[in-house]
Amino acid sequence: MADFQKIRLRAAKRKGGEAELASLLGPVPDNAAVADIADNRILSTMAERVFAAGFVWRVIEQKWPGFEEAFLHFEPKRLLFQPDDFWHDLTADQRIVRNPQKIKSVRENAAFVVRVSREHGGFGNFLAEWPDDDQVGLMAYLGKHGSRLGGNTGQYFLRWLGWDAFVISADMAAALRDAGLDIAENPTSKKDLGKIQVQINQWAAETGLPRRHVSRILAMSIGDNHSPQALREYMGED
Repeated sequence: MADFQKIRLRAAKRKGGEAELASLLGPVPDNAAVADIADNRILSTMAERVFAAGFVWRVIEQKWPGFEEAFLHFEPKRLLFQPDDFWHDLTADQRIVRNPQKIKSVRENAAFVVRVSREHGGFGNFLAEWPDDDQVGLMAYLGKHGSRLGGNTGQYFLRWLGWDAFVISADMAAALRDAGLDIAENPTSKKDLGKIQVQINQWAAETGLPRRHVSRILAMSIGDNHSPQALREYMGED
């Protein structure tokens, strides 16, 4: 495998220097702090990432106050008390993106959040207690028990909450392959995900960097060289 320092130097050169690269890495995540996130904010973030999947993120972000109103501020137990007519009417509600399957996922994920919260004293506690060196296991759990939380949606959900998550974007996967990791171009198999987890853990241990930062450096080291400003807008940080 390539030395991660060489990958970082390449990323810094592409972005205009080490200082510019560092500014694009985002805050240091704190998994323990996720325990303090209320269940309704957990469900809101789940829904936001589900609705943003395959859609223009900025549009979802701009409409989100309407989503909050329409979905009763994502209070899981309150949502579960709503009759079928409530959910049917949402498919015609202009405050939100009217996608019946994604609307249904909010109802299903409300039940998911309530169930896990009851078992762990809060969904945030469940996430905070999960080992940070086993994101792949957590992704599998979210994909199996949640609704539409598999793949990159689950990864972005964790990152948006502040959990130390890597995101397997096309560029990140390409950078891993370029560094010598034997994975598919679109690595979704259990075997490939396991290889990625091991390598990210190794680089995180060697560098002292959060896995989130390792992931972003990899993604910025290869592929289309987007400007720092464009990346900040894409990541919702501008």
